[in-house]
Amino acid sequence: MRHLHTRTTRRRVVGALTTALLCTTALAAPEALAAPTPTEAPATPALAGGLALTPPMGFNNWNSTHCRAEFNESMVEGIADLFVEKGLKDAGYQYVNLDDCWALPNRNADGKLVPDPARFPNGIKAVADYVHAKGLKLGIYTSAGTKTCDSVGFPGALGHEYSDARQFADWGVDYLKYDNCNNQGVDAKLRYTTMRDALKATGRPIVYSLCEWGENKPWEWASDVGHLWRTTGDINDSWGSMLSILKQNLPLAPYAGPGHWNDPDMLEVGNGSMTDTEYRSHFSMWSVMAAPLLIGSDLRKASPATFDILDNKEVIAVDQDPLGKQGTVLSSEGGRWVVAKEMKDGSRAVALFNETGSARHIATTARAVGLPAAPAYTLRDLWQRRNYNTAGTISATVPAHGTVLVRVSADRHWAKNPPAVELGLDGSPLVEAGKPVSLTSNVTDLGRTSARRVSVALSGPTGWTVAATSPTTAGTVRTGRSLRTKWRVTAPEGTAPGSYDLTLKAAYRSPTGTHATRVLPLTVSVVAAPPSGVSYLGDLPWLSTTNGFGPVERNTSNGESAAGDGHPITLGGVVYAKGLGAHAPSAVEYYTGKRCRTVTADVGVDDEKGANGTVAFEIWADGVLVASTGVLTNAMPAQPVSADVTGAQVVRLVVTDGGDGVDSDHADWANAQLTC
Repeated sequence: MRHLHTRTTRRRVVGALTTALLCTTALAAPEALAAPTPTEAPATPALAGGLALTPPMGFNNWNSTHCRAEFNESMVEGIADLFVEKGLKDAGYQYVNLDDCWALPNRNADGKLVPDPARFPNGIKAVADYVHAKGLKLGIYTSAGTKTCDSVGFPGALGHEYSDARQFADWGVDYLKYDNCNNQGVDAKLRYTTMRDALKATGRPIVYSLCEWGENKPWEWASDVGHLWRTTGDINDSWGSMLSILKQNLPLAPYAGPGHWNDPDMLEVGNGSMTDTEYRSHFSMWSVMAAPLLIGSDLRKASPATFDILDNKEVIAVDQDPLGKQGTVLSSEGGRWVVAKEMKDGSRAVALFNETGSARHIATTARAVGLPAAPAYTLRDLWQRRNYNTAGTISATVPAHGTVLVRVSADRHWAKNPPAVELGLDGSPLVEAGKPVSLTSNVTDLGRTSARRVSVALSGPTGWTVAATSPTTAGTVRTGRSLRTKWRVTAPEGTAPGSYDLTLKAAYRSPTGTHATRVLPLTVSVVAAPPSGVSYLGDLPWLSTTNGFGPVERNTSNGESAAGDGHPITLGGVVYAKGLGAHAPSAVEYYTGKRCRTVTADVGVDDEKGANGTVAFEIWADGVLVASTGVLTNAMPAQPVSADVTGAQVVRLVVTDGGDGVDSDHADWANAQLTC
C-alpha cells in the first residue's frame, strides 16, 4: 500500500433517481447454464509454478486495523476461525495475511527479523501452524526497501532478501506482499526480481505479490517476476477512491491471466463508509476484473449484509473462472459502464455499472458481448440468483452507484425460464414538498416470450400521495414492448429535505403459467428551492457528494478522515472563512431549481499540502460543462472561476486529479457563492 496523505495512519515514503437492482437479472447456479465448447486458457508464465492460477482470495488486516494494537495473534487466528465457521473457506477464501507492524523495529544481533512479542507472543510460526490446521494459508508483509511503510519504520528486506525469505519459508509462510517504501532509488525490477529469486531459493511455494503501486508499469514486465502486481496507489473506504482505482485498472485487461494478475488493491467491503449498494458494485467489479479478492474488513464485527456480499459464490465464480480473462470495457458513455468477461464454459459475465448519482438505463446485447447468434438466451442475475430468458437484450435500470451483474449463455433450455422484465421510472427524482410531480413507470419485456397478466404498483412513504393517472394492467406485454403508467406523486407540505424511498412493483406470468414479480426500490429527493440573492455554497444543503478522502468539508479544508477535521481554507497565504474543502476526485451537487444565475469561487490547492497536489476544477449545469480551470498546482495562487447556470435544475462542482493520479490533492472552492 501507499499512502500519500499526511493525515492517514501511515505515509508511504518513496525517494496515493436511485433505483435498485432491477430486472433483467440473475443466472441460477452456473451449472444451470448450458456449457458451450470450452475455451482453452492462455499459457501461464514460467514463474507460476501452479500458484495463483486463479486470483488469490483471502484476508488482509490493513484496511480495518492499520497498525493499531488490535492487530495481533488473537485477531489473525479469529479470522481463520471465521473463514471456516462462516463458510468463507468453502467459498474459496484461502489466505490469512498479515500486513505491516508485525515485527519489532530492529533486527536481532544476527540480522534476523523479530516478531513483536506483544502482538505475536508465540511467534509467526505458531500462527502459521494454527492457520494451516484450519486448511488455510498464511501471508506476511515486508517492503522492498530499508524500512517498511509505517512511520515507525520496521525493517525492510532490501539487502536482506535471502535471509528474510528463508525466515518466511521456515515459519510456513505461503504468501508475501512486497511493498515499495524507502527503496533508496534502487531499480524496481532489480529489487523485485531479487526477492523472486530469494523466494525460489527456499524451495517453498510462496505466492508473490508486488506492491509497487503501478509506478513502473509492472504489468509490462512482472509476469515472470510475481504472481500479482498492484496497478494503483492505495484504496480507501470511499466511493471516490474505489471509482478512481477501478478506472485505472480496467484498461489493463490484456495483461492478466492465470498466474499473473492485475491487483487494484484490497476490498473495503464492510468497513462502513460506503453503502451496501456501493459495496456490491465494488465486489462485482473486482470480480469481473479477475482481481484478487482480499477481504479488508474485520470479520469479527461484520454485518450479515457484509457476509452476504463476500459469500456470493456465483459472483466469486466469475472472479475465479479458470480461463483467467479480465473483463473488458465495451462502453462507458456518461458513466454508464458495460464490462464483459469471457468465461471458460463459453458464457459471458456482464456488469452493467452506474457510476452516476441517479438511476440510469444501461443496455447491451448478447452479440455485443461475444455470444453466438441464438433464438434466445438464458440470463442469470448473480445478485438476485434467478434465471430469465432474453431475446438478446441485456438491459437494466441500474441504481445510483449500483451494478447489475449477470451471466448470459446461449442455452437451448432458455424457454423454461420466465421472460426478463425491466422496470424503470421516468421523470425527475427531485420533489419539492407540497408540489405534485409526474412520473412514468415502465415494465418492459426483454424476453423471447411474452409477459402475461401484467400489473404494476407504485408506493411511497406514509402520508405521501401516489396516484396512477393511466392504466396499471395489461393482458400481454410482448417482446420489446412496455406497459407505461403515469403517476402523480406529492410529498406532504412540511416534508423535510432528504432522500425518501418509493417502491415500484410488477407482477406477471410466463406463457407456461409461472408467476414472477419484480420489485424496484427507488429513491427520490425532497428538495428546497434555493434562497433569492447571494448565498455561500458552504452554508447551503447539497444533494450529494463524493470525495477522494474523507467527506467534503463546509467552510474548512479537507481533513481526509472524519467530518470536521479540516483547517481554515488557505490559498496562497490568503485565509477564507467560507467555501468547500474537497479532495480529488470529488463532486458536489446542488439543487438550483431553474432559479439561479451564477456560481463563482476562488479555487486552488490548499496551502496545507506544501508543494504537493495538482487538480482541475469544473462546474456542470444539468450535465453540461459550463466552466473549467485547467490543471492547477499548489505553487499557483487562487484562480477565479465563474459559470452561468441560468435555467439549470442541478449544478455540480467537480474536482479531478489533474491527470497525474491522486497525491495530496486538497482542493478548495474558496468563497464559493450561488446567485439566484
